[in-house]
Amino acid sequence: MSSIDEIKSRIDIVDLVSETVKLRRAGKNFSGLCPFHSEKTPSFIVSPDRGTWRCFGQCNEGGDIFSFVMKKEGWDFKETLRYLAQKAGVTLEAYTPQQQEEKDANERLRNLLEEAVNFYRHQLLNTPKGGEALAYLHDKRGLTDATIETFGLGYAPDAWEAAFGHFTEKGYGEQELLDVGLLSARESGGYYDRFRNRIMIPIRDERGRMSGFGARILDPNDVPKFLNSPDTALFSKSHLLYGLDRARKRIRIADQAVIVEGYLDVIALHQAGFENVVSPMGTALTEDQLRLLKRFTPGNRIVLALDPDAAGQAAVLRGLDAARQALDRETESGFDARGLLRHEARLQADLRVVSMPEGLDPDELVQRDPDEWKRLVENAQPVIEHVMAALAHDRDLNDPKVVSEIGDKVWPLIQDLPKPEEREFFTQRLARFLKVDERAFIYRQAAGPRVKRSRPRVETRIQKQEALEAVERPSVSPAQKIEAHVLSILLAKPALLYRLERILQEAGLSRLGSEDFGYTDHQLIFRLVRQALEQEQVSPEAYLQRELPLALSGLAGDWFASAAAWDVREDVLLEDLVRTVKTIRLALYTEGLNQVRFILEEAKQQGDLRAEFYEKQAYDYTILRNRLDRAMMKLGKRHQR
Repeated sequence: MSSIDEIKSRIDIVDLVSETVKLRRAGKNFSGLCPFHSEKTPSFIVSPDRGTWRCFGQCNEGGDIFSFVMKKEGWDFKETLRYLAQKAGVTLEAYTPQQQEEKDANERLRNLLEEAVNFYRHQLLNTPKGGEALAYLHDKRGLTDATIETFGLGYAPDAWEAAFGHFTEKGYGEQELLDVGLLSARESGGYYDRFRNRIMIPIRDERGRMSGFGARILDPNDVPKFLNSPDTALFSKSHLLYGLDRARKRIRIADQAVIVEGYLDVIALHQAGFENVVSPMGTALTEDQLRLLKRFTPGNRIVLALDPDAAGQAAVLRGLDAARQALDRETESGFDARGLLRHEARLQADLRVVSMPEGLDPDELVQRDPDEWKRLVENAQPVIEHVMAALAHDRDLNDPKVVSEIGDKVWPLIQDLPKPEEREFFTQRLARFLKVDERAFIYRQAAGPRVKRSRPRVETRIQKQEALEAVERPSVSPAQKIEAHVLSILLAKPALLYRLERILQEAGLSRLGSEDFGYTDHQLIFRLVRQALEQEQVSPEAYLQRELPLALSGLAGDWFASAAAWDVREDVLLEDLVRTVKTIRLALYTEGLNQVRFILEEAKQQGDLRAEFYEKQAYDYTILRNRLDRAMMKLGKRHQR
């Protein structure tokens, strides 16, 4: 989330305005005397739900916390941003000359990686050894040419200096090739290609930017089986999830992310239509990766598709164990479902586990029976149920010692659950599973947990931290989201603005303007889109990339990233724009009508002469809303034809 959105989430507009204006509740809104002109009856409305204000009197202006401070203090956006960031306790990042230099250098390195994708792809498609690799992908992995092209798969030649020679001839230096992980240094001096005789898998970040490579062996005698790029300025295994750039849209739609272990598993599942699948970088999951996934799953539903063997499960859970140790400052060994549950609570996620049938990887299973994969994911178990089943596998549940052992291991997990109703539910499930009286666990609870004396203090500290995070967690209003959606389309496809405006004008509606947006940062970005279309020096897209202020780059960056994942036609995007603009205006007119009606009643009660003026405003809002409804009906009939 951008610094601007974080500031908005931390500063309550009612609190901010109340520092200047005496407000009183008016339904779900607040009203008061406008601070920007002299008046005796309120014409100033603050909407906490939308995070906006509006004057229906002489000013006839409105906006958000930024526009309020800008108008009150006479500052520009940059000055206001610094003031509100300090007030909210948000640190703003600014590019120093050195940071700008690093940013430019990183762009060159990303371009180098993009050229490497092309180099390895050429080797796959146009060399004899590449033909063998291609046959492996077709015959052994079941991948189609379209899938291979979509994921940019390639082949690294079985040579020590093929990539080295190719890229130095193109003008790249040895240090640059080292910096992106394409070369390794010899102990005796000099360099050689890091990747040789391997399937090359480009790895991109969630925004689709090249970060590095994963490489799989072709010769079964080679080691290791998978080799990643080393950690570089662009590639950090603990902060990346393979396939997220292509999966993020489907994750949002499905409201579920599925995590598998292998890169080729991800590719095969996407090919089969299961596009909400990602993979860690061949290492244990980290909390950073789970937090990254949470950004794209509204319901925070995450499924871990583990290998059936214990080693595979331990590999996935080991990272959560390490993160738990860092949080709790305790050390426990072995299979740590407790750590997984702690993360589930801390991240407010719905984590579930599915175990693969023995002897099958996800790509093999989905080739054999896609419906079976779908059923497995749909039937993924909560962590505790998975642990219960795993502990009971091939065990005699009629043996009281086995029952006691499983109870000893599962009961502490239940006690770690954050909600009492969950603890009660799984206590009942455990009792039924072990075929014992539920009162046995109730007696355990009454006796108290057998933990170290210092444990309660640790729990209290965790709970305090969770409470603090809940208070500070940034939130975005529905109005902000829908405005951001319009702007994300226009940033990605600026020329659609002209087509949108022709449709609006043909329907008898005014063209889109900055006044359609209720938030100052959104207004600034919209004006920049307009300027990009009106200038003729460079393409609109290049102008936007060049002129976007640093303060807005974080906000727009996420929009660019989401737009990069779209794979729909411009006509579909245009229809989406028309519908969304209609939604924005309908909400704007309805909110305005409701607010001005309240002010009208106040004016009538106080005998204010401006009552007639407010009646005219209410009438105008009604006309605008009716005109919008008629126009949209007209547009709907046109599309039906």
